[in-house]
Parts: sequence; structure tokens; C-alpha cells
Amino acid sequence: MEFESPLYFILLLLLVPYIIWYFLLRNNGKRKAEVSIYLSDTNVYRNAPVSWRVRLMGVPMALRCIAFILIVIALARPQTRNAWNEKTVEGIDIMLAMDVSTSMLAEDLKPNRIEAAKAVAGEFIADRPNDNIGLTIFAGEAFTQCPMTVDHASLQNLLNGTRTDIAAQGLISDGTAIGMGLANAVSRLKNSKSKSKVVILLTDGSNNMGDISPMTAAQIAKSLGIRVYTIGVGTTGVAPYPMPVAGGIQYVNMPVEIDTKTLEGIAATSDGNFYRATNNKELVQIYKDIDKLEKTRQNVKKFSKRYEAYQPFAIAAALILLLEVLLRLTVFRKI
Repeated sequence: MEFESPLYFILLLLLVPYIIWYFLLRNNGKRKAEVSIYLSDTNVYRNAPVSWRVRLMGVPMALRCIAFILIVIALARPQTRNAWNEKTVEGIDIMLAMDVSTSMLAEDLKPNRIEAAKAVAGEFIADRPNDNIGLTIFAGEAFTQCPMTVDHASLQNLLNGTRTDIAAQGLISDGTAIGMGLANAVSRLKNSKSKSKVVILLTDGSNNMGDISPMTAAQIAKSLGIRVYTIGVGTTGVAPYPMPVAGGIQYVNMPVEIDTKTLEGIAATSDGNFYRATNNKELVQIYKDIDKLEKTRQNVKKFSKRYEAYQPFAIAAALILLLEVLLRLTVFRKI
């Protein structure tokens, strides 16, 4: 903790004359200032016990001193220090490339493919706090939802906000551009200095859009030392898909068409692995397997903001002053 206005601490010197006055001058002039009762004989009072009130008569004065010190500290404006903290941790650089085409609404995984993928990816992110992780989403086109970061709270928020209706809203074209999604993720990793760079690509379809073929993107990944783990998500055969109709939702069975050959080729080209997830349990296990990847040392910088910290001192001073007034008017009241 540091102080914005430390010169206010000079005011603490005022306590010295106050304490001297209280213990010396005030006691010397007490008999003149206070009302006296003249008695012919005071022997009867010589051995009288001293009450606890008399012993504690200095408590209000001590409380006033403490309150004054707290007020001076508050005036000096205590603040937290504004600094970058750097430490070395074990971690790797990972880009998640997630398919958000409308077919991800199929409900062969519960509650549907996209929500299941987001939930498992969220757990994966939470279990790797030291990794640089980013998120690419793709349908007929691809873009970076979140660049690589160790601020996993922000990443989780962006992941939770990922939806499949961006194509329906006209933000991107619908379809499945696996090559574009992989290329976008690779572009985020190309300047990484980490010894281990990984793309986890999840899709439920076949490449039918985009200007870059999946195998071309895989070759680029290999040349940059990036390993690609591909996940084909969806059951075999057909899957229930919600179709909006007048007044509600009607489910139709749509064929599951996952280009496993291409996904296997991407993984093999980049020295990664191909996985097939037909249910939630298998998807969870896949991410657990990927979680066993090697780790490498890297430097992480964290930034802490400066904020004012005078409030506790000011509140404590006010409460102590209130206590001093109450004691002076009740327990230690003088007549």
C-alpha cells in the first residue's frame, strides 16, 4: 500500500501537545477548574476502593487519539500499487476452433451439440489456468471470437455468448468452412513462441464452404509446428433437429454427415489425433485426453489496477468518534 498525499502525516505531531496537556497541564489545573466540596475530615475516604470508571477515565481520550490517527491516514489517501506482476508458469498455447453452423442445434447430444461443446470446452479451459487459450468460431466463414489470453474469465464469457444464430442473422454465411476455421486459428498461433502449439477443431459436418481447403490449412499448421486435434461431434445415422414451424418447434431426423476422412487427414498431417464423439460422455473423455498434452514454461504478466483504500479508515474513525461521544455522555459522564 502506498499513499498519494503522505505530507498529511505531519498532522500526527499535533498529538504530542495534546497528550502533554491531558496528562500534565489538565491534571495540574483540575482542582481549580472542577467544583470542590470542603470536608472537615477526609480520612474516611483514604482507603476507599477506586472504581473501574475512575480507572478508565482515559479511555475517551485514547479513542479520540485513535480516531485522529485514522482520519490522518484517510487524508493521506492510501492506495493499492499499480503494477505488472510477472511469473513463470507451465502452459501451452491453444486455439479452440468451434463449428457454429445451424446443424450444431441437433439434439443427439444433450441439450444440443453446441451447448454440449461449450460446456465441455468451458471445463477444459477452467482446468488449464496457465495456458494461453483463444477461440475461433466458424460456419460458412470464420472469425476470431477471442484471441489467445490467460484472462480466462473473459474467454469464458465470450464462449458462453457463442450462438448458432449468427448465420441466421446474416452476420456470416451458413455452412461449414473447416479450412477457413482452421486457417484462422493457425494465424493466431503463427507468432507464438511457445514450444507447444495446439488447435482443437470441433465440427459436425463436411467442408462445403471457404476459400482454403482443410488439407491446405493442415499443411500450413504443420509448417508452423502446430498440432491439430480434430473432433467429429454427432451420433451415427440420423439426429433430431428442431425446425421452427408456425406455433412451435417440430423435430425432424437429419442425416449425420461428418467427413471423418478429412478430419483424420488433418490430424495425421499435423501430428495430432482424430476423435469421434457420439455422446456427451465421449466428448468429455476426448477433452480429458487432450488435457494430457505436454506443457512448456512461459512468462505470464498480470496487471493490477490502483484503487482508493481510504474508506475503511474513514469508517473506522467515524465509528470510534461515535463510541467516544456515547461513552463520554453515559458511562464517563461528569456532573
